[in-house]
Amino acid sequence: MTAPDPGALVRRLQECFNTRAFDQADDLFTPDFFSHALGTTGFEAGKNAWRALVTRFPDVRVVAEDVLVDGDRVAIRSSVDGVPDGGDRPMLLEIFRVHDGRLAEMWGIGQGLPFSAETLGPATQ
Repeated sequence: MTAPDPGALVRRLQECFNTRAFDQADDLFTPDFFSHALGTTGFEAGKNAWRALVTRFPDVRVVAEDVLVDGDRVAIRSSVDGVPDGGDRPMLLEIFRVHDGRLAEMWGIGQGLPFSAETLGPATQ
């Protein structure tokens, strides 16, 4: 069996977010997935952050602008629609590490966003 394309894996993640199929995203992550942005292990905190975000901004969606794959790493630059902006289109830059065909680790930063990781979910120490 061939491992899924890492870029397609990240696009599938965005599709789960945009369609609000949050539970369908569970299979995309390793059990010990680590989000550096949230400071959490596992995807449950990510789903909670997604829920908080769509509660605050019901029309929010992400649109992949660039997807770059290098071995087990995927960098994705996405525009964010459905949120108030300060004149510039909000953007996200995320880097994922893929292990055995699943998302194992994520780093992320945003520009022009009316929210932050801190407002979407508490980091655990």
